[in-house]
Amino acid sequence: MFQSFFPNPRWFFISLIVWASLCIGVWYGLGDQLGTALGFELPGEDAEPVLGLGHFVSPDFLWFYLYFFVTLMMFGLVWMKLCPHKWQLWSIFGSALILFSTYFSVQVSVAINTWRRPFFDSIQEALAEPGSITAVQLYDLIIIFGQIAFLAVIVFVITRFFVSHYVFRWRTAMNDFYAAKWTQLRQVEGAAQRVQEDTMRFAGIMEGLGVSLVDAFMTLVAFLPVLWSLSQYVTELPIIGAIASPLFYAAIFWSIFGTMLMAFVGIKLPGLEFKNQRVEAAYRKELVYGEDHEDRAQPLTLTQLFGNVRKNYFRLYFHYMYFNVARSFFLQADNLFAYIILIPTIVAGTITFGILQQILTAFGQVSNSFQYLINSWPTIVELLSVYKRLQSFERVLHDQPQVQIDRKYAASGEDK
Repeated sequence: MFQSFFPNPRWFFISLIVWASLCIGVWYGLGDQLGTALGFELPGEDAEPVLGLGHFVSPDFLWFYLYFFVTLMMFGLVWMKLCPHKWQLWSIFGSALILFSTYFSVQVSVAINTWRRPFFDSIQEALAEPGSITAVQLYDLIIIFGQIAFLAVIVFVITRFFVSHYVFRWRTAMNDFYAAKWTQLRQVEGAAQRVQEDTMRFAGIMEGLGVSLVDAFMTLVAFLPVLWSLSQYVTELPIIGAIASPLFYAAIFWSIFGTMLMAFVGIKLPGLEFKNQRVEAAYRKELVYGEDHEDRAQPLTLTQLFGNVRKNYFRLYFHYMYFNVARSFFLQADNLFAYIILIPTIVAGTITFGILQQILTAFGQVSNSFQYLINSWPTIVELLSVYKRLQSFERVLHDQPQVQIDRKYAASGEDK
């Protein structure tokens, strides 16, 4: 799956994590000093945020573009030199482009969140004191939003178009890799299905799930500082009382709690999904044999194999039932959590309507990013199932024993 597309996957991803952590640490620790030394006029912490498209061409953004490009080229050229690979332009620089475009999309959300304060404050002022805000002022703010929204649409469309091509190149790399080793792999049960269907499903799931994961991570990188700065307007939390940066810590606590809850409740689902693929494959294989051999696909055999399918589906339905109950209750509670922790601040009247909108949006962005596992769990379960099948498939190439469930089905074809 990975060695077909990435150069030396294990060390590549380890080095990527180390390098990315180092670059992020340098950026947040020394980024301003380096940028100023290079001649960028970076704004101070108390500077007013830039509204509209100017947000993306401000000095701090131009400095970030340069920093990202330089660190990317350093990492990519080293790997191209040390471990040349057929798909290195797509796997290294294509991945970097997806990271950058996703981060840019998140910054569009940040720009919209910055726009919310003056817009909703203007609405509050206009409603409280008629005539204090003119229609032209509101129209100007709406035009600014339209410009940002138009940019968001363009970036989204281009990103999705590129990701589709990127993922299909990954599938092509897997297909070429398995086809070159077909003489070794053809003896594995369901080999044709794994090469054709599982690689297709893997690519399709990665297209949506992978981008969502990157988006969740980039949203945290962009909105956690925003939530930290907005915490200055909130001095206390219900029950707990006054603490430093209450919004920041409340969002992290609530999101981690939900993630751990869903991981615990849904712990059985990946194995059941994997088993589901096995019983479906055994049933389908017998039907295929029955097309060419009269002694195969007999009613008794088909009844037994379909009984395995039914048994596993009913078991899956049961476990998904209580998982969905827990997931739905948490998501409903999540809709109110931000308002609950803001009640003391709202009652005290210490924030404006615009700041309230900023806080709710930033809190929701951080919370949703931490809840990536919750929102994507059914898809993650499907991906884990496909991954297990392809991993088991590749064990043949390394003369490794099959995983336990594959040995069971290879021996009997029945649900154990």
